[in-house]
Amino acid sequence: MSKVEVFEELRPLLFAISYRILGSVSEAEEAVQETWIGYQAYPSEVSSAKAFLSTVVTRTSINLLRSARVRREEYVGPWLPEPLMDDPYEDPERSAELADSLSTAALLLLERLSPLERAVFVLREVFAFPFDEVASAVGRSEAACRQLAVRARRHMEAGRPRFEADRREREQLAERFFDAFRDGDVASLRELLAVDVEVVSDSGGKAPRTPKPIVGAGKAARLLAAVAEPLARMGVVVQTQRVNGQPGAMWRNRDGHVLNTIDLGILDGRIQTIRVVSNPDKLRHLGPVADAWAASHEFRRVRRHPPRPAAHAPE
Repeated sequence: MSKVEVFEELRPLLFAISYRILGSVSEAEEAVQETWIGYQAYPSEVSSAKAFLSTVVTRTSINLLRSARVRREEYVGPWLPEPLMDDPYEDPERSAELADSLSTAALLLLERLSPLERAVFVLREVFAFPFDEVASAVGRSEAACRQLAVRARRHMEAGRPRFEADRREREQLAERFFDAFRDGDVASLRELLAVDVEVVSDSGGKAPRTPKPIVGAGKAARLLAAVAEPLARMGVVVQTQRVNGQPGAMWRNRDGHVLNTIDLGILDGRIQTIRVVSNPDKLRHLGPVADAWAASHEFRRVRRHPPRPAAHAPE
């Protein structure tokens, strides 16, 4: 096969590796593109294109992550990964590991690791690379990589997110949640939420957000119910779908432009976390993005002018 054919065949794997290291769709795409440029310019044949390209994309991702961490320290408000709707890489033999490693909760845990620990964990624990290839990819000895893997695994296991075993049960609970949301049904929403549920919003200072995370089933249910009716009057559509492998949704305005994404963390038959990404910079890969400030202004106007009760003809 030509270099182009080889690269395109491995592109899904390269993106999957990079996204898990970076937690960013745009940066992962940048890393993959830089990998292609390096591969295209490489003067000689490689014995294993998979090993070679995985090494290049891993090292590129590590470098991008180091610079990204500086920016994230100055980030306005909570930081969440860029939402990913579909993982382009599929491996039936490792489907469970791939799905768990893609979740927002797992990506947030990976943020606690050093760039090297993160890369080693992704290559070894998620994609089952042999240690000699992991060592080559990160430029460390096999012994050092084994130690990095142990430390990374320990950190991840300490806070590893747990999900309902049955995906269908999670999807059914999410369906009930979004139905209750559309209806503005406080009681039904509260029944589906964990007592200590947390609602976290990532706007990056570029879209409206709640001043701080909302904690508690009562507060969260009342907030959700309060915004449902005005949003419906604005023509906002809640499009349910998986976000980072977990039940979630995308909100679109009347023009079909993306307002935000939501993903639900579900455990023990209750929703434990609701994570909202509204930073437009993190939504551009999903299509045209709505003007969040204009939408907020319209929302406030709609709330100030509720619809009048329907007039009834005299009997």
